[in-house]
Amino acid sequence: MPRNKNAWKLVAFAVLAVAWGGNEFTPMMVFYRQEHVFSRVFVDALLACYAAGIAVALLLSGPLSDRYGRRVVMLPAPVVGLVGSILIALGETNEPLIFIGRVLSGLSIGMAMTAGGSWIKELSTTHFDPTAKPNSGAKRATMSLTFGFGAGAGLAGVLAQWLPAPGQITYIVHILLSIAALVGLSRIPETRQSAHLKVRGSFWTDLRVPSMWNPRFIFAVLPIAPWVFGCAGVAYAIMPSLAQSESSTPIAFSALVTALALALGFSIQQVSHWYIRPNNSRAQQVGLVIVIIGMIIAAWTAKVGSIAGTIVVAVLLGTAYGICLITGLTEVQRIAGPDDLGGLTAVFYAFTYIGFFFPMILTRLSEWFTYPIMLGFGAVMAALALVVVTITSKKFIPAPAEA
Repeated sequence: MPRNKNAWKLVAFAVLAVAWGGNEFTPMMVFYRQEHVFSRVFVDALLACYAAGIAVALLLSGPLSDRYGRRVVMLPAPVVGLVGSILIALGETNEPLIFIGRVLSGLSIGMAMTAGGSWIKELSTTHFDPTAKPNSGAKRATMSLTFGFGAGAGLAGVLAQWLPAPGQITYIVHILLSIAALVGLSRIPETRQSAHLKVRGSFWTDLRVPSMWNPRFIFAVLPIAPWVFGCAGVAYAIMPSLAQSESSTPIAFSALVTALALALGFSIQQVSHWYIRPNNSRAQQVGLVIVIIGMIIAAWTAKVGSIAGTIVVAVLLGTAYGICLITGLTEVQRIAGPDDLGGLTAVFYAFTYIGFFFPMILTRLSEWFTYPIMLGFGAVMAALALVVVTITSKKFIPAPAEA
């Protein structure tokens, strides 16, 4: 297998491109609400069906990539995302088209997060990259994902706010990115050895992920997982919609909030070596404390309708998103064995995407509860997660893994 220390960069670009296509839709939710073609619940449901597509792809593509290799699962991801963007662009006023397009976007994200993330991790070992460090794989995977999420949403909001054909222009950009990503991926070698050998056992056996029952995963990873995209969902799906009437350019404002939150997440991931330690859960504790503070301020902001408060919430929850994501993935890569890295990565991401159901759930519950009450309840749930993580902080520590 030829060595190429830069091979991970092309996979990271493909993950970035897929993430771009998944999250460019976030500021567009404001656009679709303004058009009044779709109901508010349907627009929020487009976020939920996207998350459902991700969950299905996560649970299948993780074991598939462990069984058949990262390349065979990751290569179709940009194509699936590209088709999704085409359908969404054509479905500006058509519920079935836009719904199917969002599901396809979710499927492509799930494929990229598991197969792409595992591929980056394996290309970030010293076999391929002599400069790689033990946490380089997790850092590179999360940063490419976060940068794609942020850049896609930021540019989409600007294009949709001020350029013609707002319902199509941003998706055209993603289509071009996807084509470039596909060309780059075609040059990258397979890293999963089983892909070159005769595969034994059934696929249904591969769906079992023994390491998901590891106590460290249960007590140090699962409590923070829903808050990864729970933070994101609150910061840039819920809060901008509540402050929409306060802004003269609501689509651009939504894009600004999204880009700001993810920029903070990206930045905090770059310095993960400052706060992630292999012998305790201090990083998880810090992340959850920031979640609690952010949710309390979000509850207050929802009550008064403040643009400044919305920006503060984006800063706090964006930071918490970044910490929880890279900390969780780093723990996963320590816990998982070589035969279930993709599977455990999939399980982790499946739990993170529970958070993307928050906007739809809160929209539905808003008929009975106010947003300040619901967001305050979120702070209480984050506090309970903090208690669990704190009690088990120094327990069930896995043995150090090789780079």
